[in-house]
Amino acid sequence: MSSGSELLSRTVNCIRLLLLTGCRLSEIQKLKWDHVDLNARVLRLPDSKTGAKLVAIGSAAVNVFKSIARLADNPYVITGQVKGQRPTDMQRPWRRIRKRAGLDDVRIHDLRHSCASDALQLGEDLPMIGNLLGHTQVQTTARYAHLKTDPIHAAADKVSGAIALALAHPLGDDGCEVA
Repeated sequence: MSSGSELLSRTVNCIRLLLLTGCRLSEIQKLKWDHVDLNARVLRLPDSKTGAKLVAIGSAAVNVFKSIARLADNPYVITGQVKGQRPTDMQRPWRRIRKRAGLDDVRIHDLRHSCASDALQLGEDLPMIGNLLGHTQVQTTARYAHLKTDPIHAAADKVSGAIALALAHPLGDDGCEVA
């Protein structure tokens, strides 16, 4: 059995990897060190929901992997409470985190959606986001990548402001502003 601080550390590392990679929970729970190639900055997942796939990882994710101690007697990146095993239940700690943060309706899978939405907000297109998430269909990616409220409000302000300005300064028949 492990201590509370070890469990907290594993939980935090798992959630960080979910946020930074856009991987599914099962992909991180089952991830073995043999599947992690930090030099190539990829995860070589032999079996995901869509079959074998490569997941490109950014520098921030590489840093999380480097911070996790490798245990000689456990092949998993995120270790379970039982020696030599992987975690089997992230939902219980996730419920505690959600409750403490006041985010009762946020599912752990929503972290994958957030990764896709952040990529969209940063200017990545749907095919690229699909590649990051391992989707084979752009339609699937479109369901994941949602703009967050603040950028949508900023865009609405920008568009409505431009239209309001045009309405305040109508053009005459010759295309010039009417005084």
